[in-house]
Amino acid sequence: MARLVASLGLFVATGLISASALGQSSKANQTGSNGAVNTVTTAVPFLRISPDARSGAMGDVGIALSPDANAQYWNVAKLPFATKSYGISATYTPWLKDIVPDIFLAYLSGYAKFGEKTPQTISASLRYFSLGEINYTDINAQSLGTGKPNEFSLDLGYSRQLSPYLSTGLSFRYIHSAIATGLAAGTTSIDYKPGNAFSADLGIYYTKTKEIDEFRKSNFSFGAVITNLGSKISYSSTRSDFIPINLGLGAAYTYQMDEYNKLTFALDVNKLLVPTPQDSVGTMSNNMGELYHYIPNKSVASGVLGSFSDAPGGFSEELREFQVSLGAEYWYQNQFAVRAGYFYEDKTKGDRKYFTCGLGVRYNIFNLNFAYLVPSGSGINRNPLSNTFRFSLMFEFDKIKKEEVTTP
Repeated sequence: MARLVASLGLFVATGLISASALGQSSKANQTGSNGAVNTVTTAVPFLRISPDARSGAMGDVGIALSPDANAQYWNVAKLPFATKSYGISATYTPWLKDIVPDIFLAYLSGYAKFGEKTPQTISASLRYFSLGEINYTDINAQSLGTGKPNEFSLDLGYSRQLSPYLSTGLSFRYIHSAIATGLAAGTTSIDYKPGNAFSADLGIYYTKTKEIDEFRKSNFSFGAVITNLGSKISYSSTRSDFIPINLGLGAAYTYQMDEYNKLTFALDVNKLLVPTPQDSVGTMSNNMGELYHYIPNKSVASGVLGSFSDAPGGFSEELREFQVSLGAEYWYQNQFAVRAGYFYEDKTKGDRKYFTCGLGVRYNIFNLNFAYLVPSGSGINRNPLSNTFRFSLMFEFDKIKKEEVTTP
């Protein structure tokens, strides 16, 4: 692999664990916190990559969309309202496709529904992120080893319907992050080790349908979910980092226009519940008087509770930390779908802005979804999924009943 990627791999592998115990620091915009770039960062960011081509085509909305086999990622509480008893889905997402060919995210999920009077579900998923093969080199282009860094998470969830309109769900997650596998021992001063963490998701879901006439009806759904609430992850004995604990709120409205046509609009708002980098002024001779950012060393509880009021720029900066997703979906005869969406993130908090589009096909128990992220930005602002097709293959079905055999 090209030396650029090798150097990048080494940076990813060591950058998270080479800063002081106070946290990672970076040079900030000299204008100060008000309007300065101050991106909120965490470890294992792959947990926030949308693994679902349906939602991926709708600007990454999914918290309140109608449930399917990928609901485990968006909001596990949706699953008791699934129209089928069983479902399984597999999604493949290339990553940095324009630069390297072997980085990808794979996602496998499924659910089983049971209980006639009180619908309940159990669900599970596996998320695997491969960083490809990396040849580690130092600043003098000397080899430090070859490895295949990877990260994965395993989920197990349970959800149940509380009323004809309301449900709740809980899932537990194990996270493993080996971002410097193959790095030759003794090549750095860092006592690197793979990171492990445990977390949980807790969600609620409300949905109600209004019948207008024989063919026309409308549905409103609302969801709220806290994801990745759990322990920090550590790659060395001197530092631990927050995982992407997130608060998500979502709403969706579906209008069945007639026997054949259905239209859905959806909105999601997300905010990371982790500390915002704080301002600090450099005192060393090479950065005297320059403004830097550092991540405070807080406990998980303190970081979560303080995440709504710790931005250096005050309330206006807190508002800029919210990400917004908008999406629309059109179905014809519940067989063919056309989707589009938009994702927005403030320029001081990551500057991700992109349009998405996609298609869906449903036949009997078989579903196939495609998503495409429209290329935008350039250089470091270019989205890793630009000019990339994602696809999901899904099967949803009810229990197969055995036919009764009568003897003559």
